[in-house]
Amino acid sequence: MQMLYRCFISFGSLFILLPTVFWLSEGNRVQAREKITIGLVEDIILLPWGIKLPARIDTGAARSSLDARDLILKGKFVEFRLSKKYGGQQLRQRIVSWQTIRSAEGRERRPVVELELCVGPKRLRARINLNDRTGMDYPFLIGRDILRGNFLVDCMESNCAPPSCPEVPSK
Repeated sequence: MQMLYRCFISFGSLFILLPTVFWLSEGNRVQAREKITIGLVEDIILLPWGIKLPARIDTGAARSSLDARDLILKGKFVEFRLSKKYGGQQLRQRIVSWQTIRSAEGRERRPVVELELCVGPKRLRARINLNDRTGMDYPFLIGRDILRGNFLVDCMESNCAPPSCPEVPSK
């Protein structure tokens, strides 16, 4: 009899918790629908300049990085040039912080700037470290700082979400 009573309580608890479980799982599905699926390589647009760049998606990188050539520090600002392959435009941004990066070559201190970019249909403001990426295949690396809460990565695909922010004029 005592065993039967315990089972009844367990089943009773299940019926009380069941609506909560469905409610929570439905909330997760809604959040998943808001995330955009992207592949290993996606085009992005740097705003407000409208510069289109291919970006490598790297779930192992904590912070995103932009190929910045000829860095010149001027007080709280940094001046740099994009690769000639992507227009070679000279840009000037305020340094918001510094980041120490560990790599196979050792430790390196990089300036971090805040940029707006268009990835798929999302317009995002993100902190990006600047680094000469001459030897890399892609001028922009998207790390977990941009991915978290915004995107799902499909490792078998590329160019799933072309930049399509409503505020960005198409070229």
